Amino acid sequence: MNATAVEKFFATLAASNPQPQTELKYSSVFELLTAVLLSAQATDVSVNKATQNLFLVANTPQKMLALGLEDLERYIKTIGLYHSKAKHLLQTCQILVERYHGEVPRTREALETLPGVGRKTANVVLNVAFGAPTMAVDTHIFRVSNRTGLAPGQTPLAVELKLLKRIPEPYRVHAHHWLILLGRYVCQARTPQCWHCAVAPYCDFKDKTAQPKSRC
Repeated sequence: MNATAVEKFFATLAASNPQPQTELKYSSVFELLTAVLLSAQATDVSVNKATQNLFLVANTPQKMLALGLEDLERYIKTIGLYHSKAKHLLQTCQILVERYHGEVPRTREALETLPGVGRKTANVVLNVAFGAPTMAVDTHIFRVSNRTGLAPGQTPLAVELKLLKRIPEPYRVHAHHWLILLGRYVCQARTPQCWHCAVAPYCDFKDKTAQPKSRC
């Protein structure tokens, strides 16, 4: 995908969805951090179902600590890897209270010191909560970047760094959400839906003519 195609690719996504939003539900930076931490290897839908009740009783680090491990696990037991996630979340809450007065830090370096928070999680928080032009490469962005020729790479970090170089500056803040939504609902893993993809004319994927099989 050349530079002209990249510009048209993102201009098209921007025109169709000028203000993309995360599908995780939250009402504070701490709730966002919690939801993203819980979302590893889980769907946003499953996380939202759990946190809608959890946040009613524990929407601050202090309240989460007061809830305790056993009760926290009870709220999030429908989410994959909930044992380790509950442990990491409480450890993170302890650090937030002790080092940051209960506030979520605003730097990647500080965020990545929190248990259960890696580069991808930190990038999501920086982007969604603080408006930083970061790129959190999940399975959807990794697939879209490689399949379309936008930013091919062998690792998430390689794709992230290439995306930050290739995406025109005006689109960088929202690019993370546009690419996730594209991968989640259109450029899907098994059957990319090129026949109704608005950015198909600008990508390098070869088999764009495939149509869904008839059920007749």
